[in-house]
Amino acid sequence: MILAWVISLLLLCSSLIAYLERLSALRIVEVKTMEASQKHFIAAEKSVLDCEKNLTALANLEENTCFIQSVGKNRWLISSKEKPAIQIGVVIDETTGTVTRINWRQIFE
Repeated sequence: MILAWVISLLLLCSSLIAYLERLSALRIVEVKTMEASQKHFIAAEKSVLDCEKNLTALANLEENTCFIQSVGKNRWLISSKEKPAIQIGVVIDETTGTVTRINWRQIFE
């Protein structure tokens, strides 16, 4: 009887160790996925910000990393080409030429 009890405790401990190993592996995958998505998100935000800063001088850009479309009345939508896609709405002041961000959103497919 005691032998059966000891064996059941050993099996319970071994299943607990296997469960903890799987949980640790899932946690590692979760952290790596979060790091990768944050890097992509930051890169998309930087490309949109670069297009926003150079909106009045688009011809000077060496590489266009955004989709830019006019909405009318000095309003523009700037979307990143990278995933996750970020879209911002901006307004250009006619007198000073300054660009002001009016909204921001993430584009989901």
